[in-house]
Order: sequence, then C-alpha cells, then structure tokens
Amino acid sequence: MLVAAAVCPCPPLLVPEVAAGAAPEMDTARAACTDALGVLAAARPDALVVVGPAGQSGRGRHPQGTPGSFRGFGVDLDVRLGPATDAVPERELPPSLAVGAWLLERTGWADAPIEGLGVGEPLAPERCIEAGRDIGARAGRVALLVMGDASACRTLKAPGYLDERAAPFDAEVARALGAADVAAVEALDPELAYELKASGRASWQVLAGAAEGAGLSGALLYDDAPYGVGYLVATWS
Repeated sequence: MLVAAAVCPCPPLLVPEVAAGAAPEMDTARAACTDALGVLAAARPDALVVVGPAGQSGRGRHPQGTPGSFRGFGVDLDVRLGPATDAVPERELPPSLAVGAWLLERTGWADAPIEGLGVGEPLAPERCIEAGRDIGARAGRVALLVMGDASACRTLKAPGYLDERAAPFDAEVARALGAADVAAVEALDPELAYELKASGRASWQVLAGAAEGAGLSGALLYDDAPYGVGYLVATWS
C-alpha cells in the first residue's frame, strides 16, 4: 500500500555541478526536495520506487544499485540508485532517475530498499494508472519518489517558447498535486501535456494510480518556473 510520495522536478540543473555558476538559482528548489524526501523517510516505508520519464532505452524497471551519470551534461559525476548489490546492472539510469538517485544520495537515504521505474512520456493515462495500481497493491508499506517537470513553455526564452496554455496547465497541476487530488491527476490531458513539453505527466499519473484508495493528503512545497519550465515539489502522506 502506498503510504507516502514525494514529487520533485528532474532537470539536471538541480545538480549544482551541472548548473555550475547558475547553481544558486535552484537552491530553493533543492531545499524543497530535501524536505519532501524527509516526508518519505518519516513514513518508514518497506520499499521506495523512484519513477521518472525515460526515453526508449531507459524504460522499465531499474534494480537497486543501477548506476547513472551526468557525463552527458559535461560533468564527471556518477550516482547509484541505492547501495550496490551482487547483481550486475544491464544499463544506466535515464537522466530523470539519475537526478532522483542524486537527491537520495544527497539526503543520505538508507530507510528502505530502492528500485527505479522509467516511464515513456507518451504512455497512455490508463496504462500509467494501471502501473501505479500495481505498485499500490504491493504488500507492505510503499513510498514513491516521482520525478518530472511541468510545462516548458512559460516564457519566450523557455525550451518550448511561450505558450499561453502553459501557465493555466501548470497551475492546475500544482493545485492537483498540492491537494493529492487523485482524480484530477488521472484526468490530465496527455496531448496537451505533450504539446507543452510537460515531462512529468506520465509519472504523475503512475502516482495517482498508486494512490487510489490510500486516503493521502497533499502539500505543495515549491512552485516556480526559473527557466521558463515549471518545477513543482509536493508531498502526499
């Protein structure tokens, strides 16, 4: 059963070594992520699943100990999804899960076994929700760390340029995540999310599926768009 969740953004810029001189601009977001992970630890889960958007090569399950890196962003920095195990990982973490692994290492996570789940951004809502239900149906106490960004079209200099639909979309996502409104998250329009380059839509709908019937309450810890991209931090507990 799902007992807690933390929703965090997944830009590599969250990692100070990647952001370099711009690192202070993300300090508030990093602090909110740290607070969100504290909520996960306080829930004392038996297992933690880190969910994030992934391209074709990064989709599916990533066992504990899977490595990741930020070398693709010009930084000689490696991470690992929890403690190493005897198993030999077959592939590296996708960038979103590498950011999640970095957050967990940064906060010294040692509270429960970890696994990752890379979700294709085009995945239909009903399939996302079903994947979440499978997680929520597991025995024991399960927590989720859900990685993903809101729209990338908030300003003229945003990666997706300015789209007038972006701010209202992000506002509704922030409201739904902050209120732990499962139905509203499940109802997010995948086509609109795609057009607005909102990478978190599928991951958020996995969370919604996992949270069905769990009776969790939400809190919005951060909501801003420092680079024209919507970054949200929320907790469900």
